[in-house]
Amino acid sequence: MSSLLPGSSDTIVAQATAGARSALAVIRLSGPDAHRIGAMVLSPWRPSPPRVAFLTTLHEAGNDRAIDRGVVTVYHAPASYTGEDMVEFSLHGGETGPALAISALLAAGARHALPGELTRRALLNGKLDLLQAEAIADLIDARSRAMHDVALDQLAGHLSARLNTMRDQLIELEALLAYDVDFPEEDDGPIAPARIADTARAILATLDALLATSSTGEMIRGGAIVVIAGAPNAGKSSLFNALIGTRRAIVTDVPGTTRDALEAMIDVNRWPVRLIDTAGLRASSDLVERLGIEVAEQHVARAVIVIVCGDTPASLADAVERVQALSSAALIPVATKSDIHGKNPSASTPACSVAAPIAVSAMTGDGLVALLQRISDILDAESEPLSASNPLLTRERHRVALERARSEVAAFLEGWTGHAGLPIVVCVVHLHAARGHLEELVGAVDVEDVLDRVFSSFCVGK
Repeated sequence: MSSLLPGSSDTIVAQATAGARSALAVIRLSGPDAHRIGAMVLSPWRPSPPRVAFLTTLHEAGNDRAIDRGVVTVYHAPASYTGEDMVEFSLHGGETGPALAISALLAAGARHALPGELTRRALLNGKLDLLQAEAIADLIDARSRAMHDVALDQLAGHLSARLNTMRDQLIELEALLAYDVDFPEEDDGPIAPARIADTARAILATLDALLATSSTGEMIRGGAIVVIAGAPNAGKSSLFNALIGTRRAIVTDVPGTTRDALEAMIDVNRWPVRLIDTAGLRASSDLVERLGIEVAEQHVARAVIVIVCGDTPASLADAVERVQALSSAALIPVATKSDIHGKNPSASTPACSVAAPIAVSAMTGDGLVALLQRISDILDAESEPLSASNPLLTRERHRVALERARSEVAAFLEGWTGHAGLPIVVCVVHLHAARGHLEELVGAVDVEDVLDRVFSSFCVGK
C-alpha cells in the first residue's frame, strides 16, 4: 500500500507500556521528525549506528532540566516497526516520569498517537498486512494459550501466505482467460478448459478447508462453552469452585441457592473454556428460581459440553435425561460427592448409556484431573488441529470474506463448465470479485496485477 492516513506525515509519540507503577516504561516516537526531536531532548544523542542501545539523559526541550536517565534505541526507516524513523525510550516506570517524558516530546514537535496508529503505519508502510495487524491485537488480548498460539501463527503470516497463494492462482486464471480471449491463435491455441476448471476446483477446496476452521477459531477466541448442570444441591457450585480454584459460587445445603449463571474462563490443556455454573434443573413454582432455571436451560442449549452432575445414581440419570431434552452437546456424567458416596458409581444406571460417569469430590480433588482430561479429549475430537500448516479463521470478518470469495469462485466454475452458459468475459467477473474479497482480508489492492501477469508470462508484446 502506498496511500497514507491524513496526518501520517506527523511525528507521533505513545507509551507502549501500561501507565502505572512499574519498573520500566517504554515510549515510542515515530515519524519524519523523530530523529530531530530526539536530538533536541537527549544528551548525548547518537543516531548511528542504528538499532544499538545507548545510555543517555532525557531533558526538557530548550533547557537542560533532566527528566530521566535511560536506554534509547534509534531506528532508521524503513528498518523499524512502523517503517519510519523511530526512537524508542526505555525509562523508569511510574506515572510522573513517563508523563514528563511525553510532555517533553510533545513540546519538541510530536503529537499523541491515535489508538493503534503505530501498527496502522506499519500496515500502510508494508511492514505487515491487515491479518498480521489483527494478530497483534489478538496476541495482546489473548486469554488462553491456544489464542496466544493462533495469534502468533497469524502474526508469522501463515494465514496470509495461504490467502496470497489463492490470490495468485486467481490472478493466473484471469491472465489465462484474458490471454485466451485476446490471442486465441497464439502458441498452442486456446487454453484447455480442464486446466481452468481444475485450478478453480483447487481454490474451492482450499477455501472449504479454511472455512471449516471457523468454528474452532471462534471457540478459541471466545472459549468453548462448558456448562455444569444437574439437580439442585448436587454439588455443581462446589465443582465449579474446585475447577476454577477459587470460591466464586455460594455453596449451601439449601436447594436452589444458585439463581443466576456464574462464568469463568479457564485453560483445559491447550483449549480455552468458558465454564458456566447454572441453577439446578427441576420443576419449581418459585418465580425467581424459575427464572434462574430458564437461564440454565438457555446455557445448556448452546453448550459445546455439558457436565451433568448427580450425587446419586437416580439423580444423575434424571439429570442426564433432562439435559438430553435440551441439548445435543457432548455430555459428561459426573457422580459428585465421591468422598461421601464412594468412588465407584454404578455402571448399571441409565446415565451410563451416555458415558462412564466420573466420580469426583470437590472437597478432596479426586476425579478433577480425569474430568478435565475428558473435556480436553472431547474438544480435541471436535476441533480442527492447531498447527502452522492449518491456519484458523479467528474473526467473523475472515469467515464472511472467504464465504463471499467461495461463492464467486463457485459461480465462475458453474459458468465455465457450461451449466450456466455464461460467456468468458462474464465468468472472469466472478474471479475478479473473488480476488477482491481475498484482498479485503490481507489489505492488498493493486488493479495492475492481472496486466503485469499477462505481459510477463505470455510475451504478449512479441
